Amino acid sequence: MTDQTSLELISFALCPFVQRSAITLLEKQVPFSTTYIDLADPPKWFLDISPFGKVPVLRVADTVLFESAVINEYLDETHPPSMHPADPLQRARNRAWIEFGSDLLFTHYRLYTAANEDAFDKEHAELTGKLARLETQLGDGPYFNGTQLSLLDTAYAPLFQRIDILEGQRPLGLIETPGVRRWSDALLARESVHKSVRDSFAQDFVSYITGKDGYAARWYREAA
Repeated sequence: MTDQTSLELISFALCPFVQRSAITLLEKQVPFSTTYIDLADPPKWFLDISPFGKVPVLRVADTVLFESAVINEYLDETHPPSMHPADPLQRARNRAWIEFGSDLLFTHYRLYTAANEDAFDKEHAELTGKLARLETQLGDGPYFNGTQLSLLDTAYAPLFQRIDILEGQRPLGLIETPGVRRWSDALLARESVHKSVRDSFAQDFVSYITGKDGYAARWYREAA
């Protein structure tokens, strides 16, 4: 294991990609600190170390890592036991479905920032279809690979948490299949998922959406 006296996760409080790494750190019981920034007005020191101007960024002593998938792979390699499948083919398959999960996060973002009802309905249909496609990849659960939590699971938990929060405001019916529902419930029950965000996260997330000038913002303001 690499000697790590200082791990600092640089975060925007609502970013699901940061949350992926926070969950991984918590599951591996790795001590770390979190520094929050405002992505709408990022400090110069952050722009100096983040090549894309995005979070998450992980500072490992004097070295900077960026991109959540890279950060999580590094954490997995340096803090055993591994959260990847041992079989190389299964491991590659997991990495591919992690990328699919990233696409789902962007689709979900487009859903709740859609400008009008037509755009909202289009993104709703796309996201529902993509979530249903996951059903064919799941076994007996409760997690993607079975009983063992993996990096793939930590990648999907932020999406399921956001879906669950919005379902509590006004049901969208995004998760329609039993396996994906079971998977989501299992991840949302984990302490690491709850501790990976601030206590006010649900309220902050809804406030963020209702502060937008889009169809979902008006919809959720009416439901409030």
